[in-house]
Amino acid sequence: MPTTMRFALLVFAAIAAAAMPGVSSADTGKDKAMLITAIADRDVPGVHELIEAGADLEARDSQGRTGLLLATRDNEVEIAKALIAAGADVNAKDEIHDTPFLYAGAEGRTEILKAILATGRADLKDTNRYGGTALIPAAHHGHPDAVRVLLETGIDIDHVNNLGWTALIEAVILGDGGPVYQEIVGLLVDAGASNIPDREGALPLDHARRNGFSEIASRVESGPRP
Repeated sequence: MPTTMRFALLVFAAIAAAAMPGVSSADTGKDKAMLITAIADRDVPGVHELIEAGADLEARDSQGRTGLLLATRDNEVEIAKALIAAGADVNAKDEIHDTPFLYAGAEGRTEILKAILATGRADLKDTNRYGGTALIPAAHHGHPDAVRVLLETGIDIDHVNNLGWTALIEAVILGDGGPVYQEIVGLLVDAGASNIPDREGALPLDHARRNGFSEIASRVESGPRP
């Protein structure tokens, strides 16, 4: 059966079930799973049809991930934007405390990140399982575009995570000192990131010097550019 026809029948069944009294919990669970399945299958037309039919946008998979988080993980921009426009929760946490917003920042899903931020609904103070805001893993994972986008918001540039590290420290000690991390450090420094020490008292500058990252050390030492 063609995909479009299959989803048309599923959508019709979902609408009919919602209108009927006495629908079993098994049937309700099946209806909720349809959107998750369509997103996992990257079925863009099917997702649009289910959204229009009033599908539960906050349905979750076995790991507690909503459809928007799944679309963000797969970088399915069109699907993510459709879910965001329909009102999907951009701060819905899964079992490991990821959210669409946190994941988009952490993994450099920049188009989706921008769409999420445009709603004004992103919780800039929200933290992941390590106690870090979206900015910290964006810096750690080497995503300068995401760092740049996040720095245009009111996110706390000097937030300290559960490890005692800021975004600047993570960019220095967890990066490779190459051009990408030099760019990220430059963005953070120019945005006013403080030279906050870790729990052992070592500054980002100290770490850069110890690791032999001379370009990064120089950039941190010189401070924000005029």
